[in-house]
Amino acid sequence: SFSSSSANPWSCLHPVNMLHSYSAKFSHSKALTSPYPGSHVERSQVPEDKVGWLTEWKDYSSPVEYTAKAVLAGPNWADPQINAKGFSPKFNERDGEVERKSLSGLYTVENGRPRNPAGRTGLTGRGLLGRWGPNHAADPVVTRWKRDGSGNKVAHPVTGKNILQFVAIKRRDCGEWAIPGGMVDPGEKISATLRREFEEEALNSLEKPPEEKAKLEKQLQKLFSQEHFVVYRGYVDDPRNTDNAWMETEAVNYHDETGETMDNLPLEAGDDAGAVRWVDISAKLELYASHSYFIQLVAEKLGAHWSEDPGHECRE
Repeated sequence: SFSSSSANPWSCLHPVNMLHSYSAKFSHSKALTSPYPGSHVERSQVPEDKVGWLTEWKDYSSPVEYTAKAVLAGPNWADPQINAKGFSPKFNERDGEVERKSLSGLYTVENGRPRNPAGRTGLTGRGLLGRWGPNHAADPVVTRWKRDGSGNKVAHPVTGKNILQFVAIKRRDCGEWAIPGGMVDPGEKISATLRREFEEEALNSLEKPPEEKAKLEKQLQKLFSQEHFVVYRGYVDDPRNTDNAWMETEAVNYHDETGETMDNLPLEAGDDAGAVRWVDISAKLELYASHSYFIQLVAEKLGAHWSEDPGHECRE
């Protein structure tokens, strides 16, 4: 189990280290917020020192149960209820086309239900999430250097480091700015999800005529086939998480060093995005779920500006 003793929800642990680090320390923050997204449901309150499952808490016997009607309606992206006839999920392994393994290692299954590896959330059931256990997503972080009218890189006046920009979308569901990611379809490779989600949300590919869509894909091929950086792979502190269903993601950085590819691609919001634009990267950004943390790791990897305060830098 993960402990929750750290005051910082994302204790500067790099993703590669987290894969097999079961003592990784991070606490819920967004996964404890009320009301639950898209509802009036209030979570049971969970004090910070009671988040971890290893902490005994007898009064936590019957937290609020909630699964959204849209999930209970049985769309193809959602599991049936645990006791539904003919439904016998294989947790902690690949279950047909559905990946039920967690990027954070083995998770506990109690009374037939998987248990959130990061601790209590004050809510049982699945909320808005389709799968019991891990719900896998992919987040493409597409970046370029900020340049002036002459094409020269723009440096931050205080730190002197070059300013990095990334493609951000404004989510329709909550109005927060985010990385243009989405859920991995059953049987789909992460690399395909990363590219598909970027095309759908940042380039509105679903609404493009076939010839225009083909042209976009040809331009993107160069960017998405080049060397890339896996920013993070693991559990996400997400407001949709519950005790029995949670978000996990693989965030990958695709950097356009010269700007030649992305400068010629017309950004257009589509699918779940209400708006899309290039955003300057800095510690002042307030983004959806844990996206600010992912962006910080990219900035540090590329030696870009992040914060005027040296204390913001992550140290291993």
